[in-house]
Amino acid sequence: MQKKFLCFALIIMMAGTLQVKAQYAKQDSTYKKYFVGSTLFLLGNFSTVNPPGFAQLNLGYRITGKDVLSLELITWKHAWPLGINPFYNKAYGKPEEKFPGYIREHGFGLAYQRYFGKGLYAAVHVAPMWQTYKNENGNKVGDGFIIFNTYRIGYHVKLFKDRFFIEPSLGIAGRPYFTKMPDGFKEKDDKWPKWTPEPGLHFGFNF
Repeated sequence: MQKKFLCFALIIMMAGTLQVKAQYAKQDSTYKKYFVGSTLFLLGNFSTVNPPGFAQLNLGYRITGKDVLSLELITWKHAWPLGINPFYNKAYGKPEEKFPGYIREHGFGLAYQRYFGKGLYAAVHVAPMWQTYKNENGNKVGDGFIIFNTYRIGYHVKLFKDRFFIEPSLGIAGRPYFTKMPDGFKEKDDKWPKWTPEPGLHFGFNF
């Protein structure tokens, strides 16, 4: 997991050295105001440990050259507590920390980005998520609800004459609100923090 984190940090450093004007000038009426995209967390679906069945679609609108709003449609599942960070915590994937089943979550996120110059941006993501708890046999054992927030600092890089972009970022993600978990799930989740560092690498297509 340490190698994954180092590779991600290297991507961010390389992106930061690119001499591009990444933000969009407010007075420029030619830039594309809309975009669709997703995140490279999709690659987690190929994991042999706790594959998340993850999907995300981002729909974005540039209000000005420095202000961006996005709608994010999201679903994933997880059999280990979200507080176990897979990038640096060796407890991730261990049988003794596993839930007695898994949690499927689906919902949507609202994100706001603000550019500060030369591609640097800060972003806030707020995602209400509906939960379905299932046991080891795949039978439903409960429902729940969380608000999952992420706070990011990242870098926007234009590619192929601004047709595409990537956004490596570092952030912190967690749950400011969540309903009570079923027995067995709660005992495992209570052992771990509700907020963890989270790298990110979003990508998109402008139109």
